[in-house]
Amino acid sequence: MNPLPSTCDLCDARKADSSGVLRVFAGSGWRNYGGAERMAGPISTVRCLDDNSQVKAAVEGPGEGRVLVVDGAASLRRALLGGNLAAAAARNGWAGLWIHGAVRDLAELRAVPIAIWALGHLPMPCDRKGQGERDVAIWIEGQPIRPGEWLLADADGLLVHPTPLG
Repeated sequence: MNPLPSTCDLCDARKADSSGVLRVFAGSGWRNYGGAERMAGPISTVRCLDDNSQVKAAVEGPGEGRVLVVDGAASLRRALLGGNLAAAAARNGWAGLWIHGAVRDLAELRAVPIAIWALGHLPMPCDRKGQGERDVAIWIEGQPIRPGEWLLADADGLLVHPTPLG
């Protein structure tokens, strides 16, 4: 199996493409809290606001090498992921998590062998009320992300494309 190229290499190869098929998310606004430096795989999505019920349901099921992308509307009021759910994601075969919101339990997240990208962190947990949606189209930074598309993330940024990157 060939190692995946870096996000920079992929962008170099596609710099003349202005079609918008390759979506680039700036690395400066995101931080990796997990124990792995990169993640790649097909996307599964959750849309929720300050309620991680659907995140919990997703990571407690089979990941099958997918990346869970969570649109938490950039809220930094409640953490959508903590150490227990991150450990469940790693144990159940998720390739990584991308949280458009906050996480908590930083020492526990760093010990998990997957990448976990998020906007920020705080200690406040969610109040689970069973809200949210799974495997729906979401928007992050004004760009669409659909279940089944592919994500590649490393220290330089996050890329989304309709087909496998590499």
